[in-house]
Amino acid sequence: MATLMRASELHKRLESGEHTVLLDVRWVLGRTDGHDEYLDAHVPGAVFVDLPTELADHAQPRLGRHPLPSPEHFQAAARRWGINDADTVVAYDNSGSMAAARVWWMLRNAGVESVYLLDGGLAAWRANGYATQAGEVRPAVGNVSLGDGSMPAITEHEAAQWHRNGVLLDARAGERYRGEVEPIDPKAGHIPGAVSAPTTANLTGDGTFLPAHELRRRFEELGLDASSNVAVYCGSGVTASHEIAALEIAGYRAALFPGSFSQWSNNDANDVAVGSEPFDEDAEGPSGRSTAAGSSVGA
Repeated sequence: MATLMRASELHKRLESGEHTVLLDVRWVLGRTDGHDEYLDAHVPGAVFVDLPTELADHAQPRLGRHPLPSPEHFQAAARRWGINDADTVVAYDNSGSMAAARVWWMLRNAGVESVYLLDGGLAAWRANGYATQAGEVRPAVGNVSLGDGSMPAITEHEAAQWHRNGVLLDARAGERYRGEVEPIDPKAGHIPGAVSAPTTANLTGDGTFLPAHELRRRFEELGLDASSNVAVYCGSGVTASHEIAALEIAGYRAALFPGSFSQWSNNDANDVAVGSEPFDEDAEGPSGRSTAAGSSVGA
């Protein structure tokens, strides 16, 4: 299954009248202006998706900051967006697909096969000179029937053991992985055994994904090969979906740890490693230091 759709391909589809459900997932950690930006300008016909309320359940320490919603809750949201069975769905944002990847993963997990990320998002659409639309789009309610479990996922317990027989990637910014800063979670550092793999390194300067061969080389340098069992986490399971999309482009099938570091760091029984290496041999028991400042990359 293809992961990405270029702006020119999407424009051609819309111009030819091919039915396409467009989802605008304008969200950045620490900001609340996504809907306002959507109202100012979006791809014509796009429906706004509210990540905190439609792509997540209420924050719970034992499950993380953005727990996956129930299948029933997600199906109701997908129908509000106008999705019917067998529809083609294209999701985008204005932050390099970091937020849009969440709904891409969730729809894939729910059994929707024809779902894509608009490569480069709204910026790529505008760079091609295509028109935008203002105001709210309210589609007719769809009838899509969604399932669950079509994408691999791992539990907190599995994340603790994953390094023994696989590669666990930490998709957050490097300074958060190293434990230098932690702007939101109760401990700073990373899951012992995890390898630092910031999502920003998946992108070119214009916010589009690197070509498949470059992504493959990147992940090979992080220790992956064709037989690797790969799992990914971030801060709360949002940008880890972006890493999974990049891995798919590179030819890997990766599992998501939905609760991610926000779940892990809220459990006092879990050790936290600091520094640039997967393990911190000097750390004993629940460790890590926190600070109020730092990068929010890796939600």
